[in-house]
Amino acid sequence: MTFRHDPLYASRRSPVLADNLVSTSHPLAAQAGLSMLAKGGNAVDAAIATAATLTVVEPTGNGLGSDAFCILWDGKELHGLNSSGAAPAGWTPERFAGHDSIPFRGWESVTVPGAVAAWAELNAKFGTLDLPTVLAPAIGYAENGFSVSPVIGALWAKGAEALSGQPGFAANFMPGGRAPKAGERYRNPDHARSLQMIAETKGKAFYEGPLAEKIAAFAREHGAALSEADLAAHAPDWCGTISTAFDDTELHEIPPNGQGIAALMALGMLAQTGVRDLDPDDPVALHLQIEAIKLAFADMYAYVADGRFMADVTAADLIDTGYLAERAKLISTDSAGAYGAGAPKNGGTVYLTTADASGMMVSFIQSNYAGFGSGVVVPDTGISLQNRGAGFSLKPGHPNQVGPGKRPFHTIIPGFLMQNGAPKMSFGVMGGPMQAQGHVQMTLRTQLWGQDVQTAVDAPRWRFVVGTEVACESAMPEATRDRLTALGHTITVEPPDSAFGFGGAQLIERLDAGGYAAGSDPRKDGAAQGF
Repeated sequence: MTFRHDPLYASRRSPVLADNLVSTSHPLAAQAGLSMLAKGGNAVDAAIATAATLTVVEPTGNGLGSDAFCILWDGKELHGLNSSGAAPAGWTPERFAGHDSIPFRGWESVTVPGAVAAWAELNAKFGTLDLPTVLAPAIGYAENGFSVSPVIGALWAKGAEALSGQPGFAANFMPGGRAPKAGERYRNPDHARSLQMIAETKGKAFYEGPLAEKIAAFAREHGAALSEADLAAHAPDWCGTISTAFDDTELHEIPPNGQGIAALMALGMLAQTGVRDLDPDDPVALHLQIEAIKLAFADMYAYVADGRFMADVTAADLIDTGYLAERAKLISTDSAGAYGAGAPKNGGTVYLTTADASGMMVSFIQSNYAGFGSGVVVPDTGISLQNRGAGFSLKPGHPNQVGPGKRPFHTIIPGFLMQNGAPKMSFGVMGGPMQAQGHVQMTLRTQLWGQDVQTAVDAPRWRFVVGTEVACESAMPEATRDRLTALGHTITVEPPDSAFGFGGAQLIERLDAGGYAAGSDPRKDGAAQGF
């Protein structure tokens, strides 16, 4: 793009323009990544340093027990990495007999964590600095402490209220019997020691060594199924990407088990509508996006699972151009609909993005799912475990039905835009079911309507909930909300910090004249930083 900045919405921030950039939800993590670039490291080194530091300074959204996904441009081609973990071998459907759903918290929600393996794999394949160097900033913050930031302080208090009774939580996250407040200093020497072991063993300690033994022993103590064998069996998957085109821009996502395919489906449907003729904040433009997302979500919840188990309806079926054109015909410009799944065939997270002067760009996301994940923390390790098992279905025959060695449906997704065969933008919008919806909103605002990355981030957002219910940010003009109501949407107004909220977006876009522009969400504590 030819850069321009026309701020249209209230914001405390301007886009950051530089040759080397990091954009994420916490400034200390952004600086950790930037320090790797300053040492001569590349965008992958910066991404790992940022991700590791986020496990320390933003424990409400991620930890050493997270899962992770990555899309990266290495300077020549695009790569996709799925490092989400599988269900333990003991997780048969019979284990959950009598339950309506997988437990949302506690040990029975914990699948194998994959984030540490993602760091080690990325470091081995693309990194230029060794892992001890890359993890040093995170180790330092865990050992010496850091001042808790405002947004994280508020989320920490909410998490502690709900999770203080979970195994290991209070001992790790409630020093003195309460959550630390914004401005207070928090240290986690156990976390530092685990990071040091991960650095020294290139991640092996987590999956086959002393950390794996402690995780499995704590699981056995609480009657959980996760074992040493489950941890040792984990391997990141270089899965590539799937994509959908909108004019000359392609949105790339990780293939299922994630929700990225919903963004591709919605974008493919929108390409068949009159959205190009509308302004970005026109209520009808918002209406068309909402309707496309509703249709995509109906199919996603019916068909999306671990790709190995999508036998009847595959990812290719769901993003087939002909199928999406047929689904788009259901969208009316005059009224909102409530949709069921189609027939493609007859028969709560942290996000970061980095870029360097060599041209490498990284889109990386890791998460414990809900705030603090399962709430389980392994004693003497600082390892807080995700609750990704809650993403499974217990419906017999559903492609996402729980099963041993199977990956659950995931909400966390990194995004990447290509344009005419060249890398254009690495980006993400953390926040549960907001993520695919946010990818569509960011893609259209930057690529169709030409908004710069910070303006696109600052714009008021909407989030489809269920049926005809749509949540809108309080910053969205009342006249816009009234028009959406007239079209048949049931509008609720929420503050940015409600429930799943409206996400936290981080974007880096390549500039035509060289270098990049980065935007960072003012809804979070974070920052875009570069040189």
